Amino acid sequence: MATTKMKKVHTIFGIDIDAIPMEVAVGRLVEWLESPLVACRYVVTPNVDHIVKLKKLALFRDAYKAASMVVADGKPLVLASRLLGRPLPETVPGSDLVPRLLEKASVMQQPVKVFLLGAAPGVADRAGSIIARRWPHVMVAGTHSPPFGFEHVPEECDRIVAQISACQPDLLIVGLGAPKQELWVHAHKERIEAKVVICAGATIDFIAGSKARAPVWMRQAGLEWLHRIVCEPRRLLGRYVHDALVFPTVLLREIFSSGVNEKG
Repeated sequence: MATTKMKKVHTIFGIDIDAIPMEVAVGRLVEWLESPLVACRYVVTPNVDHIVKLKKLALFRDAYKAASMVVADGKPLVLASRLLGRPLPETVPGSDLVPRLLEKASVMQQPVKVFLLGAAPGVADRAGSIIARRWPHVMVAGTHSPPFGFEHVPEECDRIVAQISACQPDLLIVGLGAPKQELWVHAHKERIEAKVVICAGATIDFIAGSKARAPVWMRQAGLEWLHRIVCEPRRLLGRYVHDALVFPTVLLREIFSSGVNEKG
């Protein structure tokens, strides 16, 4: 398999984002999965909500700095990158990246072992069963739906890390929501024994069918946020309204800062 040594990165909103399309991202992850375990490489997928949170949360920024791959999740971020003159080629959402990577596993020499961490009780188990049927070359080594607030209980975190290590997965898919998933993976990255970790938001729910993804046309039009609000208004409406009010200010500051730096 051809190697993907070239790495093009754009700094936008204070974070380094890999300026790569989906296929290159998948190819790079396949290389990591086929390599010996040397360290926990984890992937984060920024969207507008992440950008807003990153401005406030120092620990979240630390988690981003330590990530091995940062790819844009959401049309607004890609459009903003073009306005800033640092264009990203396309969106690489975690909910698309994970299935594409599992699909690629069928051409790998060894079966890929996967661990699913997150979602409500029973959801990860359903997702695991679906993965096993849809991608026979993928072995679901384990699943775990942690209790609410587990990230603040060291003993619970230790148990989860030990459970993951016992399963020896190649790929760990973490669906805890942002910024919890990124903070947890960053805090325990030295002890997580998995070649690749993807902080994947609602991907486990989407695979299990417990949450419906937006139709393809809405995703292509950058309207997936609208579909999610309609499906989960009580949980998401306030967040999206807040982000819609704050993000334009963040973008204008970035545009102004870029202009000042270019003149300087």
